[in-house]
Amino acid sequence: MPRFAANLTMLFQEHDFLDRFGEAARAGFRGVEFLFPYEHRTAAIAERLACHDLSLVLHNLPAGDWAAGERGIAVLPERRPEFREGVARAIDAAGALGCGQVNCLAGIAPSGLGRDRLRDTLRENLAYAAAALKRAGIRLLIEPVNTRDIPGFFLTGTAQAVALIDEVGSDNLFLQYDAYHMQIMEGDLARTIEANLPRIAHVQLADNPGRHEPGTGEINYPFLFGHLDALGYRGWIGCEYRPASGTRDGLSWFAPHRA
Repeated sequence: MPRFAANLTMLFQEHDFLDRFGEAARAGFRGVEFLFPYEHRTAAIAERLACHDLSLVLHNLPAGDWAAGERGIAVLPERRPEFREGVARAIDAAGALGCGQVNCLAGIAPSGLGRDRLRDTLRENLAYAAAALKRAGIRLLIEPVNTRDIPGFFLTGTAQAVALIDEVGSDNLFLQYDAYHMQIMEGDLARTIEANLPRIAHVQLADNPGRHEPGTGEINYPFLFGHLDALGYRGWIGCEYRPASGTRDGLSWFAPHRA
């Protein structure tokens, strides 16, 4: 049976961030994820994880100025020092929180720079991060993202991500497969997952259109969950969706999977 992690950046927004851990546990989740831990005291997050017997399964590397619209800095040549500082921050946070994998958001391609230069920068940054994280016992993930929600995002498809992983050549670099983003960009979810399963370390979900909970859109999630089971996927599935109404009101899809 799939293991589901509540994304606390998107779910239970009716509550303050630290109170969302308890809400997730009471709803039946045994794992959680969120975008970033850096604005909160690590000790406070660790206390909530322990108190509610939750595993932190994923967070992101620092991604620049999120409030200003940045969505990662790994493709930006002039931000290499900041990227490396972010790797160190992520190692510290993940180590303190018992999180075994972190995701790198590539970022939005700036105008005026060729894609080859941006790709070279991203490859070099990923090689650095994969090696540093491996020494800390933490896996590095990269995530293709749709350009409808984030126009200009550099990493946009499964084949592009897999080719980049091959170029980096690290055994500590994996694919984060977000079904919502890839339904928009390429479709053919089941066959793509099957073809790339050894590279996939984490799956995320939301339905399309709307980025709401499973059952509100076009993706056949009961089939996809069964397909992941049949393929032998043993990782977590992060619930990174925007509830159509309140979080608890939209959890009927989760009832068969409650811990």
